[in-house]
Amino acid sequence: MKKIESVFEHFLWNSRLLVLIPVISSLLGSLILFMVGTMDIIKVSLKSINYYLGRETLDIHDFIVTDIILAIDIYLIAIVLLIFGAGIYRLFISPIDESEASDIKHPFNIQSFDELKDKIVRVVILAVIIEFFRAVVEIKFSTALDAIYLALSVFALAASLYLMNKSHKSHSE
Repeated sequence: MKKIESVFEHFLWNSRLLVLIPVISSLLGSLILFMVGTMDIIKVSLKSINYYLGRETLDIHDFIVTDIILAIDIYLIAIVLLIFGAGIYRLFISPIDESEASDIKHPFNIQSFDELKDKIVRVVILAVIIEFFRAVVEIKFSTALDAIYLALSVFALAASLYLMNKSHKSHSE
C-alpha cells in the first residue's frame, strides 16, 4: 500500500507540469499581442506621415487618438498574459532564478495566488480605464444628461482607483 501511495504522490507532484501548457500559451499570446499592438502603432505612424506629406486624404485627427489608445489597451492585455504566465510558472514549477537574483522589485516575483490575482486585476482595471477613455473620446453629447453621466462615470473610476490604491497600501503595511 505504501508503494501505491508513493507512486500516486509522485504522479500528483509531476502533474504540476501541466501548468506549462497555459504558461507557454499565455507567453505566445502575449508575444502575438505585442506584435499586433506594435503593428497598429506603425500603421498609425505611416498614415500620419502620409497625411502630412499630402499622400493621404483621410484626416488623421479622426482616428489617431482612438487607434493609439487601442494599441495601449492591446499592450496591457499582453502584459496581463505575461504576468499570468510567469506567475503561475513561479508558483507551480520553480522560482525564476534571474528574477530572484535581481534587486529590482519585479512583477514576476509572485509569492502567492492572491498576489498574482492582485497584479492581474490592477492591469485589467487599467485596461478597462483605457478602454473607457477611448469610448469617451468618441462620445457625441446630445443632451446635458449625457455630460452628467460622463462626469459620474469618471467619478466612479476615480473612486475605484482611490479605493484600490488605499487597499494596496493597507496590504503592504
